[in-house]
Amino acid sequence: MTSWPSSVRLNNISVFAGTFPLLLAFSSVAFAQAPAPIIDVGNARYRGTVNAATNISSYSGIRYAAAPVGGLRFRAPQNPPVLEGVQQATTQPQQCLQAGSGNSPTNPNPTSSLSSRATQDPEDCLFLNVFFPGSTVPARPLPVVFWIHGGGYVAGGAGSFNGGDLISEAKNGVVTVIIQYRLGIFGMDVTFYSSTCVDHPLAGFLSGSQVKANGALNAGLLDQEFALKWVQQHISKFGGDPDRVTIWGESAGAGSVLQHVVARDGRTSPPLFRAAMSSSSFLPSQHPFDGAVPESIFSQVVSQTGCGGSADTLSCLRAANVSILQAANVNVNRAGFFGTFVAVPVVDGEFITQRPTQALRQRRVNGRALLAVTNTHEGNSFVDQSTAATVTAADYALRLFPSIGAVNAATVARLYSGVGAPIDQANAIMGESIFICPTYFMLNAFPGTSFKGEFAVPNGSHGEDVAFYFTSSGPPAFNNPTFITAFSGAFMDFATALDPNRKIDSTNITPQWSRHLIGNAEMLFNRTVGGASDIRAITTSSTLLQRCAFWESVGRLTAQ
Repeated sequence: MTSWPSSVRLNNISVFAGTFPLLLAFSSVAFAQAPAPIIDVGNARYRGTVNAATNISSYSGIRYAAAPVGGLRFRAPQNPPVLEGVQQATTQPQQCLQAGSGNSPTNPNPTSSLSSRATQDPEDCLFLNVFFPGSTVPARPLPVVFWIHGGGYVAGGAGSFNGGDLISEAKNGVVTVIIQYRLGIFGMDVTFYSSTCVDHPLAGFLSGSQVKANGALNAGLLDQEFALKWVQQHISKFGGDPDRVTIWGESAGAGSVLQHVVARDGRTSPPLFRAAMSSSSFLPSQHPFDGAVPESIFSQVVSQTGCGGSADTLSCLRAANVSILQAANVNVNRAGFFGTFVAVPVVDGEFITQRPTQALRQRRVNGRALLAVTNTHEGNSFVDQSTAATVTAADYALRLFPSIGAVNAATVARLYSGVGAPIDQANAIMGESIFICPTYFMLNAFPGTSFKGEFAVPNGSHGEDVAFYFTSSGPPAFNNPTFITAFSGAFMDFATALDPNRKIDSTNITPQWSRHLIGNAEMLFNRTVGGASDIRAITTSSTLLQRCAFWESVGRLTAQ
């Protein structure tokens, strides 16, 4: 997910303000002005383009997996076909099919908004973009930054992000990969919100026992893993070092990072990345694939697509017209509780073997180090602010996590009583339980090798940090070059050296970082009232950690 400060909508679809403006800006500008080298990736040869202004090469729309259509719908990604001739990697790939967030009880009527290539099936979206410094492949292998877009697992695409921005911030010291993956019911287990399932405000992509038996659970995550394997095979041809890959994402992209950190019980073999970075990690309820919620969702999707009378419902869904499935995708997602997302991962028993909080507590993780940043006010965009006069902390907690029960809801009310007005408490419950506290759980799984930052530039809302990473779309809200160098530079420093103290840019004003578990250390990135940078070391609030300890203790009930 990315921020949508005033319930931003495009063509009546909830989208994420941190992502879509980038898409509109990046995709409309002709960055590249000269041909880049032809690169052979085995199944195809691709020619990219060179941005004459930045001297950065880009390859857009590289097919990393076969189109997930027909018999491959709801299945694990497969190898891409052989393509004859030289493929022109010069245009942005079409996005995967999009949906929106829950907005109950207002029930908006969104429709899909698709940018598409006329020659492609609308489900044909498994592409990635690669960027490297210079007009020729770097002679010395460079670290790789692997970016996973946000969008609540229902929206977003690679075209939203100019990977060249990260290369510029790294002083030409990295190669960048930006990927796409299947979204909504096309990519994962889907939880349906209706009068029969209202007690489950969060669950995952299209799943259930039938999908497990004759398909792939968490297909969107498997797409991401497949892209990581593609990087291991081919990134050296673009000047990248496959042994120095750092995965990074924001919101659902950061939630995906968390999923890969705990994937395969923390024993992915061979390793696919050496380090992880997360910006606003997203961890909603993650149910078992065959639980009551996913099975109910599968039934609802079957019903809405007219497959209820079929002897083989999954085969019927595979044969269904994509527009019918897309209508179900939109309907299923829009019916959710306000600000929640119904297409999220599940515990599938293979890729994700247990609840993420359990795996993190056991420190069963992939990767060697972690840099994690949260925003001060993560939850505000996902709480219905019009309920300020009626909302209470206990009631909101029960709506968000019905299984915690009245006693735990009363504990929530006590823990959040000092936060502010009731609407402030609801904002904090959403932000901390789903974004901020899971970030601390992940940090604690990397003792001695994790670093924590807080983005607090007003308003410090979810998604407002993205414009500081990808600056070519336009200036961020706090357009201070000193701040931008310090904040965005931390990520590039970490990606290249696994330590934000080893600075690429000598003008970076950030003071010495301490590792997080040494005194609960953090780095605050803020601005003063007078408009100057305010970057300093702080200590994590003890009351925040107390609230996070509570959320960790009820993880079984919140399905996290």
